[in-house]
Amino acid sequence: MTRGSNDVFDDTTGATVTSLPPQPLSPLDGRYRAAVGELGEYLSEAGLNRARVEVEVEWLIALTDRSLFGTTPLSDDDKSRLRALYRDFGQAEIDWLAEKESVTRHDVKAVEYLVRDRLSTLGLDAVAELTHFACTSEDINSTSYALTVQRAVQQVWLPKLHTVIASLSALAVKHRDAAMLSRTHGQPATPSTMGKELAVFAWRLGRVADQIESGEYLAKFSGATGTWSAHLSAAPDVDWPSVSREFIEGLGLDFNILTTQIESHDWQVELYDRVRHAGGILHNLATDIWTYISIGYFTQIPVAGATGSSTMPHKINPIRFENAEANLEIAGGLLATLSSTLVTSRLQRDLTDSTTQRNIGVAFGHSLLALDNLQRGLGEISLAESVLLADLDTNWEVLAEAIQTVVRAEIAAGRSSISDPYALLKDLTRGRRVGAAELAEFVRGLDIGDEAKARLLALTPATYDGLASKLVDELG
Repeated sequence: MTRGSNDVFDDTTGATVTSLPPQPLSPLDGRYRAAVGELGEYLSEAGLNRARVEVEVEWLIALTDRSLFGTTPLSDDDKSRLRALYRDFGQAEIDWLAEKESVTRHDVKAVEYLVRDRLSTLGLDAVAELTHFACTSEDINSTSYALTVQRAVQQVWLPKLHTVIASLSALAVKHRDAAMLSRTHGQPATPSTMGKELAVFAWRLGRVADQIESGEYLAKFSGATGTWSAHLSAAPDVDWPSVSREFIEGLGLDFNILTTQIESHDWQVELYDRVRHAGGILHNLATDIWTYISIGYFTQIPVAGATGSSTMPHKINPIRFENAEANLEIAGGLLATLSSTLVTSRLQRDLTDSTTQRNIGVAFGHSLLALDNLQRGLGEISLAESVLLADLDTNWEVLAEAIQTVVRAEIAAGRSSISDPYALLKDLTRGRRVGAAELAEFVRGLDIGDEAKARLLALTPATYDGLASKLVDELG
C-alpha cells in the first residue's frame, strides 16, 4: 500500500496511521500557553524582529535629525509613519520577513530589506541608503535583545515575581502569631511562627528582585569590530561614539563603548544568574510548602470539579508546588547554559550566541510558569493551626534550650552552682520525649533564682517563639 503524505509508519505495530496536524513541540506553546503567552510579545522570533525594525527606524531618524550626509530632519508626520512600521508590526510583516529570509539566509538583512521596502511605500526613498547605515548585524541584534529582554523582564516576569512576593508577605502577616515547631535537620527544634518562616522567603526574594531591577541592559553600536571604522571613513568629523551613546541611551538602554563585533553579553550573564538565584529561592519555597502540606501544617482548599487522583478519590495533590519545582529546575538549567555560553565569544565574534539567545524566551517561559503555579498554589492552601499546636504540645523537650540558657545566665550572675547545664539538659532530653509535667518537675528542682524559675515554668512550646512575630514587620 502506498502511504500518503499525511501518513506515518508505526514501527511498533507495523501499521500506517494518519499523522497529526502540525502541533507545538514545546508545552510552553501548547498546554501552558495561557500562562506564559505574554512573553511572546517580546521573546519570540516575531518580537525580536519587531524590535529590530524599531532599532533600524530609530537609527535612521537619529541620523536625519542630525542632518548627516546632506539630509534634513524628517517631519513629525514622516517620523510617525516610520514608527508605525514597528508599532503596527503584525502578521503581514512576519510573513514578509519569513519569505525574504528564505532567500537572504540572513535574518537581520531581511529586516533591512523590509524597512527599505516600506520607505519606498512611504515615499521616503531619499533616505533609504541610511537604513542600516554603518551597522553590523550585532549593532541591531544587541540593541534588539536588550530591548526585548528588558521589556519582558520589567513588564511580565518581574510583576509576576512581585505578585508572588506580595502573596507571601500577606500570608506572613496573616500567620505572624501562628506558633509552629521548627525542624532543623528535620528534627524538632526551637519554635518559630509560620508567618516568620514565610517572611524569610519574601525577604530573600525581595532582595534579589531589587538586584534584578537595578541591573543594566547594555547595547553596542560601534560597527563591525567595535571601532567605528566605517563611520569614520564616511564622516571623519563626527563624534560617532557620542552619537551612538546618545542613540542607545535614548532607547532607555545602557551603552557599552568597548566591545568586539558583539556586545559582550556580561549584562545577560548577570541577569540570568540573578533570575536563576531567584528560582533557587522559589524552588526552596515550593519544597518547603510541599513538606508543610505533607505533615499537615497546611491543608489544600478543594477546587470544584478537580481530581486529585485517577483512583483515590480522597486525594488533593500539591500539583501547583510540584509543577513549580520542576519548571524552576528546567529554567535554572537553561539559564545556567545561557550564562556559561554567552560569556564567551572566540576572538572578535563567533555565532554560538545566535542560537543560544533564541532560547531566552524558553528559559523565562518555564520560570514564569513556575511563578504562575506558585501564585495559584499559595492561594489554595489553609493553615491548620490545630495541627501546629498539637505538634508543639508533643515536643516539650524543645524547651531544653531555654532552660540551659537561663541556667547559664544564673551561673554567670552567681545565683546557681550547677556545673554543666548543657550536659544536664542533654541527659534529660536527648533522643527522648519529655512531657510538660516532667519538665516542670525538673525546673522546680533546679538550683536557680525564683524569678528565673518562674519564667521557665511559664514557658510552653507555643510561647517559646522569641521575636518571630515582630520579625514579620521587617517586610515593611
